[in-house]
Amino acid sequence: MRKNIAYLPQSGIITVGTFQLWNEFQENQTGKMIPETVFPKSRENYMSQSVMIKSNKYGINLVLDPNIPFVELLKDVIEKFKASEKFFKNAELAISFEGRKLSEEEENRIIEAITENTTIQILCIVQNGSEQEAVMKQQIEYYQAVQQQFMNANTGSGDFYRGTLRSGQVIESESSVTIIGDVNPGAKIISQGNIVILGALKGNAHAGSAGDRNCFIFALDMNPIQIQIGDLIAKSPDKEKTRKHLLRREKVQTAESQIAVARDGNIYIEPVTKDILNRM
Repeated sequence: MRKNIAYLPQSGIITVGTFQLWNEFQENQTGKMIPETVFPKSRENYMSQSVMIKSNKYGINLVLDPNIPFVELLKDVIEKFKASEKFFKNAELAISFEGRKLSEEEENRIIEAITENTTIQILCIVQNGSEQEAVMKQQIEYYQAVQQQFMNANTGSGDFYRGTLRSGQVIESESSVTIIGDVNPGAKIISQGNIVILGALKGNAHAGSAGDRNCFIFALDMNPIQIQIGDLIAKSPDKEKTRKHLLRREKVQTAESQIAVARDGNIYIEPVTKDILNRM
């Protein structure tokens, strides 16, 4: 079963401030524009000029105002994506930034603002440049292949959950679990089978909770506070690293999802290789 992914128009600009929005793109794909006069003049119409979303077939490029304070910019990003959410729906996208030099923490906060306020799933960050779309295509295809392989491993008796798990939320299952979203610090998954996280694991996960050490934990971004397989427990040696957002390594155009397995009385976290995929 191929996982459906919502793609954006081949090219275009979504600018909420001037409401250059593709009119119900996913329904009729006519490219019809919504007149600005349809909407009331408001602060949002003007402030959102600080954030512009440019799309291609495989992801989005955020063009950001270099001059306004970052706190204001972050609010504008949230407003922009909330207003545009129906056009993205449950899209899984690559993202890049231009127009403003961002620190790693600022990029992380923007990504978290998008994923926490919409159903959009950001798969990776890529550098802005002439090969940007090709890199996005490569990464999206990689994640489609990896996700499909691990989703197949959990098909049958597995449980599925779509959405981000926030602090204090707990999912318990007597079978395998697939999470389409992030698991934030303070959130926990307990499964008697395998755990597949198509997003970032930044909280706690316990696979094989009935004592089965043969289970695994997979995540696109593996930065847990604590993981457990069967009766074996491993904790993050540096909790500050769990704050690091997803796939920073994508900026150097390499993809490395990870899997945690139990072996010889220890838990090992390893890159997902073709050999591992072939053994699934």
